[in-house]
Amino acid sequence: MSRSRIPLLCGAAALVALCGPVLPAHAAAPAIAVPPDKIVIEVATVNGSGCPQGTAAVAVSLDNTAFTVTYSQYLAQVGRGTKPTDFRKNCQLNLIVHVPHGFTYAIASADYRGYAHLEPGATGEQQASYYFQGQSQTTVKTHQFKGALDDSWQSTDTNEIAQYVWAPCGEQRNFNINTELTVGAGTSDPSKTTSFMAMDSTDGAINTIYRLAWKECPPKP
Repeated sequence: MSRSRIPLLCGAAALVALCGPVLPAHAAAPAIAVPPDKIVIEVATVNGSGCPQGTAAVAVSLDNTAFTVTYSQYLAQVGRGTKPTDFRKNCQLNLIVHVPHGFTYAIASADYRGYAHLEPGATGEQQASYYFQGQSQTTVKTHQFKGALDDSWQSTDTNEIAQYVWAPCGEQRNFNINTELTVGAGTSDPSKTTSFMAMDSTDGAINTIYRLAWKECPPKP
């Protein structure tokens, strides 16, 4: 578990490579109002078998409409040469989002990417849940994959505007993202084959993109 509460701001030169290409022009978040001041995201804790300490990085886009998470050891696998616990990997990110005064945000969509090799009959699953500290409302999204598959994979979680879970105005609530990768042997032969799903990147080219929606908070009475 990492407790390094280091602010990650896109203005830092070390993050430009991650932040610059975050959003293609055609995939802008359905923002209601984007705050002019930069947001800062601190990683309060990182915990899970899919994100050992030092293997997950967070960066904010230049236009405040998204942030990315890049993993370097997020791999679930089953079959020959694997451990019994390798079939499922997870990661919980606890983020402190410093929002400019007068604004609140919600997650509008999330894009997950990786590579999978699933033998014929094997299965894979990617799941994510999102919630603010102290709130009971949790959004859970699940995507299924089936072998044979030997290619890049991508899944997208999209929320309708009416389903947005907004951060409480005027309060500091940590934002939690829980993700999972699970691989099952199914009808494949795990004694002879190996199936896996990865959500990691060794060169920063593969990352998870979370797109933000913004709105202005009502004025205090």
